[in-house]
Amino acid sequence: MILFLECVVVCFILLVPCVVAIANGIHNAAFLYEPTVQRRVIEMGLITRKRLDRNRLIFRATALPVLIAFILWAVYGINGARGFWQPFWQIYALAMAEGLFDRFFIDWYWVGHTRAWTIPGTEDLKPYIPRKTLVAKWLIVLVGNPILSAALAGIMLLVLKGNGMP
Repeated sequence: MILFLECVVVCFILLVPCVVAIANGIHNAAFLYEPTVQRRVIEMGLITRKRLDRNRLIFRATALPVLIAFILWAVYGINGARGFWQPFWQIYALAMAEGLFDRFFIDWYWVGHTRAWTIPGTEDLKPYIPRKTLVAKWLIVLVGNPILSAALAGIMLLVLKGNGMP
């Protein structure tokens, strides 16, 4: 039950930066779109390249570290996982929850089937997530998540053993 709640929190941690990014105008989150959309938004004068790059940096510097910190805290601090395999499976479950939430809710539904992510003047560039990008995102979820989970579990195993913890 606790792992399920942690999965919900992980999804929420991903959702909040997306909501914040679009709160003051969807053009402010254009860094999440393909380069063609980004160029169009800049050409239309909705945002500058400098501002777009700043928004991207803020998003990446906050969302990813918070997500990873929560996952490690949940697995090791709350759940008390030790060794390699127990933390690996828990990290993997949380990473998959985040990845599937991102692919299905954010990408497929929110971006693909609502107007919330439509930037006026770029409708001709839809779908905003073309097939090639979608395939890459799915590869990250299906191949990258197990690798990331193993890397984090391995690093934490070394860190905890180095600190004399079981």
